[in-house]
Amino acid sequence: MGQGKSQFTEEELQDYQDLTYFTKREVLYAHQKFKSLAPEKVGHSKNAKLPMNKVLQYPELSVNPFGDRICKVFSSSHDGDCTFEDFLDMMSVLSDAAPKSVKAEHAFRIFDFDGDDMLGVSDLKNVIERLIGKNHLNESETQFLIDNILEEADLDDDGALSFAEFEHIIDRSSDFMSVFRIRL
Repeated sequence: MGQGKSQFTEEELQDYQDLTYFTKREVLYAHQKFKSLAPEKVGHSKNAKLPMNKVLQYPELSVNPFGDRICKVFSSSHDGDCTFEDFLDMMSVLSDAAPKSVKAEHAFRIFDFDGDDMLGVSDLKNVIERLIGKNHLNESETQFLIDNILEEADLDDDGALSFAEFEHIIDRSSDFMSVFRIRL
């Protein structure tokens, strides 16, 4: 991480290590990455808050079709603007060290566009459109995909996926851990 004095006390670094899936060294590296997004704004302020458009300049977020949703889910103000602690939480959950259950919980929140704690038809449509592109499927093809998802995963036949049903899908997905991550 180079020479120089850290902005954080040893106690703060220990707290961050205890609250994340990162070592103290990784916490410092994450801060370096956060600061690089807006050095003029972060400077020496531990409490700087970056607007979502700055956070979305992080390389892995800039190409992610859910980048804005990721920022909003991890933003303590829920508007996508992130403090360092929000950014650290995001990077920690999306790191290789985070357990599958934690990743699944956050993925569910990212895909729950309307915030009703269910993945309904409109949420699934949003997910499909973001993954494939809005104009790549016609309405009937999109509906066909949604119907197949619900037929496979909607165990209680209520027309939506609960977190438990979503988690059941994730448990059967061998590549979920490798695709739901961001490297520092």
